[in-house]
Order: sequence, then structure tokens, then C-alpha cells
Amino acid sequence: MSTRRGTREDVGGTWARAAVLSVGFVALLWLVEILDAVWSRNLEAYGVRPRDDEGLVGVALAPVLHGGWDHLSGNTVPVLVLGFLVLVGGTGRGLAATAVIWLVGGLGVWLTAPAYSIHLGASVLVFGWLVYLMVRGVFTRSAGEIILGIVLFLAYGGLLLGVLPGQPGVSWQGHLFGAVGGALAAAWVDRRERL
Repeated sequence: MSTRRGTREDVGGTWARAAVLSVGFVALLWLVEILDAVWSRNLEAYGVRPRDDEGLVGVALAPVLHGGWDHLSGNTVPVLVLGFLVLVGGTGRGLAATAVIWLVGGLGVWLTAPAYSIHLGASVLVFGWLVYLMVRGVFTRSAGEIILGIVLFLAYGGLLLGVLPGQPGVSWQGHLFGAVGGALAAAWVDRRERL
């Protein structure tokens, strides 16, 4: 009986941690945008600037920077929902997957996007988390994670068209390499969990 209660407490603790971290990250995104607006510092300049040595700072900073309130508003709900779903599968595992997505997405943009452009926004994480959640069940062999991946694909699969070029002012490279980072995170993080 104590084992079941401990398991329920662990699940409740994981859900609570996932919720706090997801809401906290979104609060950070809004705080950064508020500070940018109040101070008129033009923080967008610290996004990823392809093949510029100083632009490498953007690999670390770009996912928390946005090009205005509409950009941030568009990313808020997906960050909350997908960030929560990634973290509820295990906080350590979710943070490791996020780190892989963040790094692969940023470096991919830095290496391939057009020179003299600036890329920023949490959508690199959104695309990465979406792909991660859709494919991780393949690596974990978890029926629940496979079902979640199918449901997410049916609900949000059309979003993946954002990895294709075509919409002016949208970093399809960020979307593409975020998605690549999500697939790599599922292969690396979740395969390591099984070993």
C-alpha cells in the first residue's frame, strides 16, 4: 500500500514540477519582453546572427527573445502545453531533451540561415518539443508515449509545414533545426534512459 501511495506522490510531484517549470519559463519569456519594451534596449539584436562570431551568443539567448507582443503571444500556449508534456515525462529527461533541441536548433540556424539576418523566438523549442513528443515512444517502446505522439501528430501535424521555406519574416530554419533537435533528443535522451 505504501508503494502505491509513493507512486501517486511521485506522479503528483512530477506533474507539479512540470507545471511550475512550464509556467515559470513562460513568465521568463514575458518578463524579457516587458524589459525589452520598457528599456527600449532592442534585445532582438541578440538573436542568432548566422556565421557571425558575435551571433553565436544568440544560440544561447534567441529562444527567450521575441520580435514583439504578437510573436510572444503566438508562442505562449504552445510553450505552456508542449513544455509541460515534455517535462511530465520526467523532469531530468525533459530538461536534457530541451538542451539538445536548444543547441541543435541554434547551431543549425547559425550554420545555414542567410547572412545578415537575425533569428529568435521560442518556436525553435515548440517545433523541437513537438517532434520529440511525436517520436520518443518509438525509442522508449512505451504504448502511452506512442499514443500521445499519434494524438499530437493528428492535432498539430500541420504545424510541421512551418519547416518549409515560404513565409516572409519567419525563420523556417529555426523550425527545421528545432524539429531535427527534437528527433535527435528522442533518439539520444530516451535511448540512454533505456540503457
